[in-house]
Amino acid sequence: MLGLGAYRTRNGPVLNAALPLSMSEMSWQLTDHRKRAVRSADWIGRPTMVFFGFTWCPDVCPTTLSDISGWLEELGPDADRLNIALISVDPDRDTPDVLAEYVANFDPRIAGLTGTASQIAQAAADFRVSYRKVPRDGDDYTMDHTAGVFLFYPDGRFASIIDFHEDRRFAVPKIRRALS
Repeated sequence: MLGLGAYRTRNGPVLNAALPLSMSEMSWQLTDHRKRAVRSADWIGRPTMVFFGFTWCPDVCPTTLSDISGWLEELGPDADRLNIALISVDPDRDTPDVLAEYVANFDPRIAGLTGTASQIAQAAADFRVSYRKVPRDGDDYTMDHTAGVFLFYPDGRFASIIDFHEDRRFAVPKIRRALS
């Protein structure tokens, strides 16, 4: 464990290691893929599932969104009770139009949210998510980011996290608990 901790903090301390705030304590405002303003308070009253990612992601993001689509299918009509969103960590490339095209490849109940760099930073701080731009060749870059799916109860309290590649046998019951 010490070795893992040293490896994870080799580029500085792990940021935002605490649990997410409750939705009622969050203060972010973003724009969805339909160009509508969305605030954390808008999600109180319905269970919520949130994932942070970006449209240029080569593997983690499309895999997670495919997993979410499968979970929603397994939940059946109960899935209609959820707020479900991908919050982009790449405001430079992920405009509402780009997000609209991207989320159209997955379940139609998944919203894509973006905003200015400071708006994304506020949302990440509220959810206790870390992310950073990683330069590549020339002007190209990728984004490192927290890859879990956050679940919240209808009253806005944090319920659980579904880890990347968590087996459906465990993920779906977590979502059902957030629905109750």
